[in-house]
Amino acid sequence: MKRRLLLSSALSGAALVGLASLSGCASQQVDTYAAEKPVLDLKQYFNGTLDAYGIFTDRSGAVVKRFTVVMVCEWVGNEGTLDESFTYSDGSTQKRIWRLTALGDGRYSGRADDVIGLAQGQTRGNAFHWNYTLALPVDGSVYHVALDDWMYLVNDQVMLNKASMRKWGVDLGEVTLSFTKRKP
Repeated sequence: MKRRLLLSSALSGAALVGLASLSGCASQQVDTYAAEKPVLDLKQYFNGTLDAYGIFTDRSGAVVKRFTVVMVCEWVGNEGTLDESFTYSDGSTQKRIWRLTALGDGRYSGRADDVIGLAQGQTRGNAFHWNYTLALPVDGSVYHVALDDWMYLVNDQVMLNKASMRKWGVDLGEVTLSFTKRKP
C-alpha cells in the first residue's frame, strides 16, 4: 500500500508540474566521458556472472526499496543476453532478461519483456548512457515510466549505476546500483 501511495502521489501531481519541469533542463552528454578510463567495453564487462546491490529512492530521497540482483551474462558475436534475477527487501522476486545488440561506434539497442519499445544507448570512455520506458507494476496497476540510465565503470570489477525515473516529465525517484563482476 505504501508503494502505491508514493507512486500515486507522484503520478497525480504530474499533470500540474509536468509542464514546468520540462522547461530548460540541461542534461549531461555521454561524450563528456570519452577520455575517462578505464574504457568500458559492455561486451566484456557484461560477460559472466555479476552481483548487484541497489536501492530505489522516491523523489524526496527516502529509500523505498532495497534489492539484490544476480546477473548471468553472455555474448555471441554482437548479441548479448543479460539474465537478471532480482530479490527485493520485501521478499518478492522478479526476472528480467535483456537482449542487447551492439550496433557499432559504442551504440547499443536492447529489449526486455517489461521494456516498452527499444532501449537505445551508447558508451564513451568509462560511461554507458541509455534511455528506455519500463512497464512498472505497482499494486495491480502498470505504469509506463521513462528511465534515464547512466553506468560508470570504476575498475574491471566494479560499475556504478544511477537511473532517474520520470512520468509525464515529473521525477518519481532514482535507482542506484553497484555491480561487482565475479572472478572466474
